[in-house]
Amino acid sequence: MMGRGKAKSALTPLELEIMQVLWEAGPSTVHEVRPQLKAALAYTTVQTMLNVLLRKGKVSRVQEGRAFRYRAAVNRKRATGSAVEDLVRRMFGGSPEALLMTMVESRQIGKKELERLSEMVAKAEREAGAQRAAREKA
Repeated sequence: MMGRGKAKSALTPLELEIMQVLWEAGPSTVHEVRPQLKAALAYTTVQTMLNVLLRKGKVSRVQEGRAFRYRAAVNRKRATGSAVEDLVRRMFGGSPEALLMTMVESRQIGKKELERLSEMVAKAEREAGAQRAAREKA
């Protein structure tokens, strides 16, 4: 059974679309967010979704006259990391390797991308080794 905290933090497709608007446009009102969404949604629907994001801690808001201006409370990198972590946990039993193997087998990732990933892993390992060495000296 999924823990409540994890379910609460996951973003639905519409929530993610709203977050993308806030990340791109910066702090915005419901009136400013609404026309940037793919679907023509009612004002009250967008307002409800922003309030859900507020409860989840993904946005904050300040009052401006009669309206609220919403600001992303989490950055795109953190939200992306959480979404990938959730995907790996739910679909691949917590195995990042299984995700990568699926991407390779379904040809969603090619040789050049794998080479780039290998370079990134090697660089991260070098940096981690340098940090360990620095801690040992201290």
